[in-house]
Amino acid sequence: MAQFILAIDHGTSGLKAAIMSTRGELIDFEYAKTPIHFLAGGGAEQDPDVWWQALVKTSKALIARGIVPAQEIAAVCVSSTFSSTVAVDKQGQHLMNALTWMDSRGAPYIDKLMSGFPSVMGYNVFKMLDWIKRTGGGPALSGKDDIAHVLLVKHAFPEIYAATYKFLPSKDYLNLRLTGEFASSYDAMHLFWLTNVRNIHAPYYDDHLIRTSGIDAAKLPGMRRSIDLLGKLKAGVADEIGLRRDTKVFLGAADHQAALVGSGAVRDFEGHLYIGTSSWVQCPIPFRKTDALHSIASFPAAIPGKFQSVNEQDVAGGSLGYLVDNILYFKHRLLKDDIPENPYKDLDELAANAPAGSNNLIFTPWFNGERTPVDDTCLRAGIYNISNTTTQDELVRALLEGVAYNTRWSLQYVEKFVGRRLNQLNIIGGGGKSDIWCQIFADVLDREIRQVKDPMQSNARGAAFLAAVGLGEITFDDIPGLMQFTGNFKPNPAHRKVYDKLFKEFVGIYRNNRAMYRRLNHR
Repeated sequence: MAQFILAIDHGTSGLKAAIMSTRGELIDFEYAKTPIHFLAGGGAEQDPDVWWQALVKTSKALIARGIVPAQEIAAVCVSSTFSSTVAVDKQGQHLMNALTWMDSRGAPYIDKLMSGFPSVMGYNVFKMLDWIKRTGGGPALSGKDDIAHVLLVKHAFPEIYAATYKFLPSKDYLNLRLTGEFASSYDAMHLFWLTNVRNIHAPYYDDHLIRTSGIDAAKLPGMRRSIDLLGKLKAGVADEIGLRRDTKVFLGAADHQAALVGSGAVRDFEGHLYIGTSSWVQCPIPFRKTDALHSIASFPAAIPGKFQSVNEQDVAGGSLGYLVDNILYFKHRLLKDDIPENPYKDLDELAANAPAGSNNLIFTPWFNGERTPVDDTCLRAGIYNISNTTTQDELVRALLEGVAYNTRWSLQYVEKFVGRRLNQLNIIGGGGKSDIWCQIFADVLDREIRQVKDPMQSNARGAAFLAAVGLGEITFDDIPGLMQFTGNFKPNPAHRKVYDKLFKEFVGIYRNNRAMYRRLNHR
């Protein structure tokens, strides 16, 4: 009898519970929003209780439909946002809001930790080289990594730091609520930057780095593989959701690593492009390497014994959310109509009416600064070259193209990092649903784009595959043959010239204005 997985995909703006087969087929899913609270000084927090309530609500509703008998659901597995940090006490209660991957308030503490003479790009050369030797990278000066969150709590909220039993990634907070177990996976802990990964088959906490950081080692959870069994559902949780009390819970993975597995691009140098609230281009690689200048490094993958190249750009699909919520359908006295049920379909239609290049309109999607290929919290979004003939169609298409330019900017350094051209990219995330955006990516990147079926469920699919491997139902080698694609987009040669020109101008906007952004937005 086929087995099924309850796969949890916890993203920045919401949580999805999905029933997936062990072969990665989507059966059904349920979604709930999880709001973000932005604070002065770079704060970006979420309430972990809201995460948990969303998990229970969506899972309970999904199971109650009876599409799959509860007794056939063999396991639960969670994927969650990378570098969202929760401080919990010995009873597993969170002590403050979670600090999300967008929270940059820890930047001053990272600056103090990593600065000194001789300095390159704000880093003491000797400190950074030592960190790279051990971890393959090092704390980002943006202050958005877990290590920065822990240092923020230690220095700005000392009473909470003293009461903290463990600092957990968001995935492992949810796992704690599911099982009562305090634990994490190698991949999810990596942005604490305290893990020595020189032997990728046996990562461990590095005592030297822990002493250097000033973080209490006892406050870090034990680590295991993403495919390892964590435990079974707590009886009360199983009863509330409607699952068997012996349902297994596997460690799961951070969103980057789960997405790689769910994209189907699991063999060395097979690339995938994720377009959600944020975006990235990644692929598995058989070596450890660091490009400190462009914030690209080799991280432990959810696939045991494997590295994956990791880079992330802060805002991608979030640009469209901003357009919908704050401009096109912002509730004010001049606009009283409700937001359409699917405004993004309308945006696709508008973008399709504009020419490639949007008549030289350029959008930069740096709402929250940028991570790669430049680590700069001071950058901000903008629309350039507006004239009195600029149309709404051109504005919408320019947003899609701007995200693609940003991706091309990163892709050139990713390909240099991995040492080869990534001719084909599997696209996943919400952006992968849009045919017009897939074609824009193909044209701007000059790469073949393969549209994964159910692209918004790729993180859940990745979590399901991890559980399926843990159950012994499949191997990672089986995954490419299990994937299905709904579209294949090849570059249009007629658009090459205009996109090459506009990409050059896009990068020029950063180079010509970065000093201004720093004057305006430096804290």
